[in-house]
Amino acid sequence: MSASTVRITIDGRKLAVMSGTSVAAAIAQAGAPGRLSCSGQRRAPVCGMGVCFECRANVDGCPQQRTCQLPAAEGMVVLTDD
Repeated sequence: MSASTVRITIDGRKLAVMSGTSVAAAIAQAGAPGRLSCSGQRRAPVCGMGVCFECRANVDGCPQQRTCQLPAAEGMVVLTDD
């Protein structure tokens, strides 16, 4: 791992991403399925600027975080369906 990468965990899987990568992009890079809507449909980022709220996930124990607006940080733990 170089100084320009950070290690995060997404749904129990460890992943190294470039520093400055949004958590939403890291989720996509990991191939994680994304969260489930109330009706059971898989959801993923739509707008990429924090307006649509489709990218929400639990980040470091804080639910409903807009992952498209959140840069990945060393040791971050992300749960996409929590």
